[in-house]
Amino acid sequence: MSTATVRESQLSSKTRLSTLAATRLVALREISTQVRSKSFIISTLITVLIIVGGIVATGFFGGDDDDEQIPVVTTGISQDVQQQVEEAGFSVTAADSMPEAEQLLRDGDVDAIVTADQDSPVGVRVIGVDEAPTAAAQQLSVAPTVEVLEAGGTDSVMRYFAAMGFGLVFMFVAMGSGVMIMQNTIQEKQNRIVEILLSAIPARALLAGKILGNSVLALMQALIMGGSAALGLAVSGQLAFLQMLSWPMLWFLLFFIPGFVLIASVFAASASLVSRQEDSGSVMTPAMMLVMVPYFVVLIFLDNEFAMMVSSYIPFTAPVSMSMRLFDDAVEWFEPIISMGLLVLTTALVMALAAKIYSRSLLKMGQRVKLTAAFASND
Repeated sequence: MSTATVRESQLSSKTRLSTLAATRLVALREISTQVRSKSFIISTLITVLIIVGGIVATGFFGGDDDDEQIPVVTTGISQDVQQQVEEAGFSVTAADSMPEAEQLLRDGDVDAIVTADQDSPVGVRVIGVDEAPTAAAQQLSVAPTVEVLEAGGTDSVMRYFAAMGFGLVFMFVAMGSGVMIMQNTIQEKQNRIVEILLSAIPARALLAGKILGNSVLALMQALIMGGSAALGLAVSGQLAFLQMLSWPMLWFLLFFIPGFVLIASVFAASASLVSRQEDSGSVMTPAMMLVMVPYFVVLIFLDNEFAMMVSSYIPFTAPVSMSMRLFDDAVEWFEPIISMGLLVLTTALVMALAAKIYSRSLLKMGQRVKLTAAFASND
């Protein structure tokens, strides 16, 4: 063996990275590349503004109008009835006569006249200027005492917004990062950069690094979105809703990590089957469907307890469905643990299959590689 050959062999052994070091290096490269990109920074800032602005606007403009007092004028009623009207939450003006009260109504100073009426079941009559004063009449109505046998139920509007929030966060983050993994993988194959990469690091380390790096970025985006939502709820004074969301949001983040790794593995394995961006549609569509399914399942079956229970144990829908069941306080203590175990086990199996497909298809150029061919070939 010549001296040059010995030196090349020594150099190769020194420069080739271990699997762990290569995984860490690829992960850091994925993180630094995306964090420094303008598109990532701008999209993140826009997302934060939309979340905070939307929640604050909903709190201020879509809130209750219970604090707004309806201005009315009273005339010809007893002191007791006058007190009852004031206690009902009206802004009350007293008039000495009906003509005076009618003038205030016609001038727009009040919305209605409240006067005595012996033929009325409640003893008063409410008069409007050109239409029935429905709002004032409803506020004067006597409502029965309302209670529930079991505490813990949530308002349907709040449930809808919580379901939409969990579903959109998972879909937005998983879809964005998954598409990025797919585009980068196909681009590396198309430019044959992957041949250079695989000469220095194992294919499984390249796959693991991509998944690890994008998982860190995805978790960071989910935390930013969750923090933005919490900020918006706090600023708009919706603290009760924020308190209800706190515990489910923590569980959502725990489910999000293996859930995203599962989706990322599918995107990476699918991308390794093609070597041109033009062919990405055929492999991207099934992966995209897996990302969108949790969102639509929760929105469609939100009021179906059985469907929500079943979907909370299916790995692809568990992060969103189980989070919603936790929000509804409709789970036993052991259910999230079982669901998490099934999700982690499925993620490990999918990662093993993805690694096999990835390593056996990455260097195959030209036409799309079929799954059967990927499993039949050697690493």
